[in-house]
Amino acid sequence: MIFICVKWKVKPEHADAWPELTREFTEATRAEPGNIFFQWSRSVDDPEEYVLIEAFAEDAAEAHVTSAHFKKAQAELPQYVAATPLVRNQVMPGDHWDELGEFTVD
Repeated sequence: MIFICVKWKVKPEHADAWPELTREFTEATRAEPGNIFFQWSRSVDDPEEYVLIEAFAEDAAEAHVTSAHFKKAQAELPQYVAATPLVRNQVMPGDHWDELGEFTVD
């Protein structure tokens, strides 16, 4: 799978509305055939930063970035962000989350 983590610095006046501003894009991406997960979290240290973790089957990433909803997000979302998002991505085996063995809960 392709694992992607993106940090979004949202303008202060739009930070609380970010989940709603991205809802259409989020729902459309989650419905893509090759999407494994697409999850937003808000930073506990910086209320204007959201972290998006997403994963796609290796053959699905191109379809994602060329989709109509991706292109719409590219056109609409920049007005709400304070800086270019930061990204890391990695191809890795599997398509699931592993348990954290160092913190096993019985």
